[in-house]
Amino acid sequence: MSKILIVDDEAIITMQLEERLSAMGYEVAGMAASGEESIEKARRLGPDLILMDIVMPGKMNGIDAAKIITTELHIPVVFITAYADDAIIAKAKSVRPYGYIVKPFNELEIKAAIEVALFRRSAEQEEERSVRSIHRKIPSSPDADQIDGDVTYLDRPEIKTVLLEDIFTDIMLFLYTDQAEKDPIFKFAIEEGIKKGGRNLFAYSHSTLQKYFPKEISKHELYIHRIKINELYTLLSILEKCTDSLLYEGTKDSLQILIDFSETEEFDEIIAIKNLLIDKKKSGTLISGMIALNIGKMDHTLIKVLAEGISRIIVSTGKETTLSFAHHTYPVDSLSVVPQSTIDDVVKKLLEPVVLSLLDKPVSGYDIVHEIHSRYQVLIPQARVYTLLHDLLENGYLEIRISGKSKLYCPTDKGKIHINQKLNDFKKVFEHILGGGRGLPTNDTDSRM
Repeated sequence: MSKILIVDDEAIITMQLEERLSAMGYEVAGMAASGEESIEKARRLGPDLILMDIVMPGKMNGIDAAKIITTELHIPVVFITAYADDAIIAKAKSVRPYGYIVKPFNELEIKAAIEVALFRRSAEQEEERSVRSIHRKIPSSPDADQIDGDVTYLDRPEIKTVLLEDIFTDIMLFLYTDQAEKDPIFKFAIEEGIKKGGRNLFAYSHSTLQKYFPKEISKHELYIHRIKINELYTLLSILEKCTDSLLYEGTKDSLQILIDFSETEEFDEIIAIKNLLIDKKKSGTLISGMIALNIGKMDHTLIKVLAEGISRIIVSTGKETTLSFAHHTYPVDSLSVVPQSTIDDVVKKLLEPVVLSLLDKPVSGYDIVHEIHSRYQVLIPQARVYTLLHDLLENGYLEIRISGKSKLYCPTDKGKIHINQKLNDFKKVFEHILGGGRGLPTNDTDSRM
């Protein structure tokens, strides 16, 4: 599903586009109301395409923002604007947009423009990959990196943790969720292991990375093993034999491992494999590398058991959230992953305290919807938010201020007291339910739910 960022300062336009794009099967990655905000959101959310208004409040219009986005991030931009005079079109053409739609628009125009833009960008990326492959091909070994006549490479993104640069000095744990991009990190790990020499084992449940290392596999520099359901015991046996052979007198080889348990149903066997590797290392076996696991279905108690005995841990929950720490300085039992479906249910059912917690400053209804999506990745119909705001307004808890084209909702003195009291009431309810001190923050602190 393609992710689209909507940039327009008119709330009615963003509402219409959000509804229409969702109905067409696209995912609205986020919304922005200015050129400056569109750049920040594009960098953070990484959408596949941006629908960009041209004339917006602020120091930067849509054309200026598109120039930065297309140059820096290479994200296709389709202008959607009420201005169609020659001067505006000439300026828009200078940033080479992927489309130009004049308001008022219809669904067919929007869908056609989006699909053409996505197809064009896909074709350009394929051409770029082909050019890079030709330049990076190793001429001294014509078939070394070639699969069925095609040379393909997996580009490694910027690695934001120093821990990865020192990956093969110990056994580390890599915890990820479905949203994380694990393959570039795995490919990097395999490459580093091969550089180090010795034996390298890549065990996986589902992967296509082995196609990038045909030469190393054929030369037995890299051994691969497919982890099948209910057959984890076979991997345990393989590791026993590999590590035992390293203890022979005169053997100086080391073993670098990359084991990806993308399924967690056989948790006891996974723990047995982890404990085997740790015990072998303690007994003098030269073993290092990475144990990787999808923790989308695990709670903090299982994570704690998994992390016991491992001092280096990486957690990746998405493109922008990769953490690294040692459990000596960061309590791993405090780490838990909440499924997105649970977050969806909680935010949608408890929308009132969520909205109230965002009324600590003048804010528009659009900003509230946008902030909820940005924080929790949950799309709330704007009508639900505006219904809550209307009730608060009718009761004198909010007042309206106009800023440019935006209508901002501001708590009155009576409203501030009401909002704090309501948030405290919610907090007490949650503390009662949970039997502890956890709950919603009040509005007189800098923290939010």
